Amino acid sequence: MTVNDESKHGRLAKFLSATFYAFCSFLIIVINKSILTEYKFPSFMFLGIGQMAATIIILYAAKMNKTIHFQDFDRSIVGKIFPLPLLYVGNHVTGLGGTKKLSLPMFTVLRKFTILLTMIMESRILKKSFAPPLVCSVLAIVLGALIAASSDLSFNAEGYTFVLMNDVFTAASGVYTKKKLGMEVRKKSDVPTIFSSSSGFNPL
Repeated sequence: MTVNDESKHGRLAKFLSATFYAFCSFLIIVINKSILTEYKFPSFMFLGIGQMAATIIILYAAKMNKTIHFQDFDRSIVGKIFPLPLLYVGNHVTGLGGTKKLSLPMFTVLRKFTILLTMIMESRILKKSFAPPLVCSVLAIVLGALIAASSDLSFNAEGYTFVLMNDVFTAASGVYTKKKLGMEVRKKSDVPTIFSSSSGFNPL
């Protein structure tokens, strides 16, 4: 295999990974919405705790089966990666709350604010700078979200609050993951962080 072939294979793998991630993310939102509204599941908080517990069980089972490898859970890990566990739980719970209270189109629109918040936090916390065309593109996306939200006839203050809080938690989680673990560590595996975040604040 030539260098050119390896480069093409690498780009294809990244594209397929991103596509699969997008599909799974969309599917999770649709399934959660269906459970909370169509099947009228009474508590999004309980659903969130159940999903975190399932995350712990599945990852630990995969570890025991030697399918994946990561460090055993230890309380010192939570201290080292704090506030990631708190942000993870906040992100999870507010996301489910917003999913329950708002329609999926409006939920998706309001989630666009995550991009702007991430950019602001990265510039403040990670001291990153962004090209003017990129900033203008993000502002255009946010402006579109504001226009869409202004025409929402089924305004739900609680739902809007949940989603906007979810935007903050999502942006902060991404930025602090980069800050705490570094990009090189993130490229290796996010599994220990997911496992520790779910375990550190799961009452089970």
